[in-house]
Amino acid sequence: MSLPDWERNGWLTAHRTSPNEIRDLLDVVERDLADSAAEGLSADWRMNIAYNAALQAATAALAAVGYRASRDQHHYRVIQSLRESIGADAVLINTFERPSLGPVLSTKIFSRISRMWTLAGD
Repeated sequence: MSLPDWERNGWLTAHRTSPNEIRDLLDVVERDLADSAAEGLSADWRMNIAYNAALQAATAALAAVGYRASRDQHHYRVIQSLRESIGADAVLINTFERPSLGPVLSTKIFSRISRMWTLAGD
């Protein structure tokens, strides 16, 4: 199902982004990736921070293609939209179900969205 189909279903709304919005989201990703590696934090908290980094990277990818997820099942929609926004395969998307891989996932999504945004000319 395409992102325009999702919009027609009310799962996404059209969104006009800006370079500043994408940069701000990617800054959160970088901060959270660094914070998730901080010593002295519990494994659970580190995982939560890494998961947030991945979610923010996916949000940036969705915004970059002109959409925002609706409030209903927001995280699910943002994650599943990666198929369309960055061409992610099921393996990458299913990594969200393995939170211990949060830093790996965040880095992969961050890399793709950064590359996509750079190619778009900011």
